[in-house]
Amino acid sequence: MQNKLFVRNISYKLTEEELTDLFKPYGEVISSSIPKDRETGRSRGFAFVEMKTQDEAETAIQALNNMQVQGREMFVAFSESKSRSPVGTHR
Repeated sequence: MQNKLFVRNISYKLTEEELTDLFKPYGEVISSSIPKDRETGRSRGFAFVEMKTQDEAETAIQALNNMQVQGREMFVAFSESKSRSPVGTHR
């Protein structure tokens, strides 16, 4: 089941609560997170949102992709899983 979304080009001022509120009308939001820069504590301009079902995630993509939020056009798509190198192969 694909229910995790990657949201990019978000406003640096957007809060996780505001992000969750944007997605709520399209289904149950399991989690939302906006990664912060370690040094500055500022938003990195992207986020992750997990919806309860794939159908809800698809509905959110259709409704919110290319939407203007706080002066920025955000892009919403399914999150691609991060492939990790097997242990011992890092250089």
